Amino acid sequence: MSGPFAVAPEAAQAEAGVSVAPQNSDFSKLFHKLNNQLGVVLANAELLESRLATDAERERAGLVVSGALEAIATIRDLRQRVSRLE
Repeated sequence: MSGPFAVAPEAAQAEAGVSVAPQNSDFSKLFHKLNNQLGVVLANAELLESRLATDAERERAGLVVSGALEAIATIRDLRQRVSRLE
């Protein structure tokens, strides 16, 4: 690709209607990024949970912790399924 108006090969293929399948490395990077983001949510929810005063508040923060853990498990499952498709 060269010149100011050059089109990347993938974009040219997509414009021409040719299927451009995402590479496993693309998914791997997205899974890694999402997992890191969920790790931040999890860590902050756990910290919040430990600092809250009432049982009701801790229970609500615990729901965030549980949701983050479930999301991390889902990412792990998706990663395994994508790797089996290769």
